[in-house]
Amino acid sequence: MRTLCASTLIGEFFVIGFAGLVAMQLSDLPAATVWTVSGIAMLLCVLLCGMLTRPGGVQLGWVLQIALIASGLVIPAMFFLGAVFAALWWASVHYGRKIDAAKARWAAQGETAGDPVADPA
Repeated sequence: MRTLCASTLIGEFFVIGFAGLVAMQLSDLPAATVWTVSGIAMLLCVLLCGMLTRPGGVQLGWVLQIALIASGLVIPAMFFLGAVFAALWWASVHYGRKIDAAKARWAAQGETAGDPVADPA
């Protein structure tokens, strides 16, 4: 799950940065406000990559997804991009957990059946 979710977050990092550039040109907000909000969101993306396996990491990811959708109030295209990334986040969490469970089952089967790679006898 960690790899899929981290990939989604890194993609969001770049989208938020580019959205900040667009917001500077299209909104009436001061550049300092745009970059403070964008910078915090970008920093949160990077920090969440390391927090995914800790309690609350995935939930904070959902908060970030909601904030990304809400940024559509400033840049209307972000409603669409936020929804796309929320769908990617859901898929990363959902399928990542399935992959983790399958890996755990596979590892358990290897331990009980004797690993032919580790035990060539």
